[in-house]
Amino acid sequence: MGTITTTDGVEIFYKDWGSGQPIVFSHGWPLSSDDWDAQLLFFLDHGYRVIAHDRRGHGRSTQTSDGHDMDHYADDLAALTAHLDLHDAVHVGHSTGGGEVVHYIARHGESRVAKAVLIAAVPPIMVQTESNPGGLPKAVFDGLQEQVATNRSAFYRDLPSGPFYGFNRDGVEPVEAIIANWWRQGMMGGAKAHYDGIVAFSQTDFTEDLRAITVPTLVMHGDDDQVVPYDDSAPLSAALLQNGTLTTYAGFPHGMPTTQAATINADLLEFIRS
Repeated sequence: MGTITTTDGVEIFYKDWGSGQPIVFSHGWPLSSDDWDAQLLFFLDHGYRVIAHDRRGHGRSTQTSDGHDMDHYADDLAALTAHLDLHDAVHVGHSTGGGEVVHYIARHGESRVAKAVLIAAVPPIMVQTESNPGGLPKAVFDGLQEQVATNRSAFYRDLPSGPFYGFNRDGVEPVEAIIANWWRQGMMGGAKAHYDGIVAFSQTDFTEDLRAITVPTLVMHGDDDQVVPYDDSAPLSAALLQNGTLTTYAGFPHGMPTTQAATINADLLEFIRS
């Protein structure tokens, strides 16, 4: 574990375990590198070097008041990969982290990158626009910001208790420890970062980023994702990528790297080894 300091003075916390080919994990909103525990330990045990950072304003990184946009997220990731001098890296991003990964690769190039994986990721663009009629209305994201600003602690219990992990579906038993861990990670981060981050993940258009990527990219998404709807994300991203592969999981929720870790890890391993 360590930290780096960005050019604008933000301290970024990261974990760096093991040796071998590096796999770099970018977490979702409003969580931290801890959300990758099941993947870090699995791939460490399979002989890989695993790296995960807390995005600025999240987890143990600086709770700065600004820079909560995809350009800064991508630049922070680039600073980390340069600091660690990573090569032949596999970049894995979940949700907002998927946006971070594609923007990083498109903005900073592929010289250090071997492959990419987008899991339940926000690209191409989440918000409804004239060119993206299937997106979610901006009012949905305005409502998320209002809850962060006025009732963050309660909101961070309600989201994982329901749609994030599909615990609101018939026959799905909520797991209190998973819910509590989500709340813990969220409350570690800064309210300003989380508030601004909603605009970053919902309004950034990653269309040209996706078109620019040439490395093999696996797009993994559950068709019961209640946070990033499947139809307006994964199939569109896969079609824009030059070398993309789409894997769809029947009934899997947004938080499938946690609740369906065994399946996700096995498929990730197969893709990385291929």
